[in-house]
Amino acid sequence: MPHTTTMATMLELTDVDTYYGASHILQGLSLKVGAGEAVALLGRNGAGKTTTMRSVLGLTPPKRGSILMDGTEIARAKTHRIARQGVAFVASGRRVFGGLTVAQNLELAARTLGKRAAADGRTLEDVLTVFPKLRELADRRAGFLSGGEQQMLKLARALLGNPRLLLLDEPTEGLSPAVVSDLGRWLDRLREQGLSILLTEQNALFALAHVDRGYVMLKGRITHEASAEELRSSEEVRAALGVG
Repeated sequence: MPHTTTMATMLELTDVDTYYGASHILQGLSLKVGAGEAVALLGRNGAGKTTTMRSVLGLTPPKRGSILMDGTEIARAKTHRIARQGVAFVASGRRVFGGLTVAQNLELAARTLGKRAAADGRTLEDVLTVFPKLRELADRRAGFLSGGEQQMLKLARALLGNPRLLLLDEPTEGLSPAVVSDLGRWLDRLREQGLSILLTEQNALFALAHVDRGYVMLKGRITHEASAEELRSSEEVRAALGVG
């Protein structure tokens, strides 16, 4: 999907400093996600990628700096208010209601998240069109799904809130190569629908194949920023990320 430098900014972090106790994790971090743009945040373990997500969501609020969503300051806002701004978070790991069926997981999300969705937002039918396999799995308990199927379910639940910005934290973690390929197709489809995406990922080559731009993090700081194509072809960046 083509993007221009004049696109509206959906999310903007400026000089963000975030701590865990006395540990200074994010150190003057700045980045942007445009409306309808997919952006990757890349780095090795411990770089601060998940902390960036938590700072945006208000789960680990920054001590200093600014976080704007559509130009509105959210750096000190409560998490539920940030969600109402149209931000959805898909955490890494298996975060589903394992004792409920797939259908029950989706119905619960539709009831709770749907209350804040716009009248013209995504319906359950829309989401099942994106993820048709969930129809086949409707009666299966979520705890018995494979890792890829659970990732699909987590994405579907998030979309039922009609988000404008989707935060995806390490979505390929623990997935087989075949499921990673499926995930890439799902991301491409969401991009085509105009959803803004911020993706944290250790699998740099996967991420850069499905985003418009990327940032590289090291020890809480941004070290590189460029288009996905430029980052893919940069030997310096590939070395920093441990990509052969």
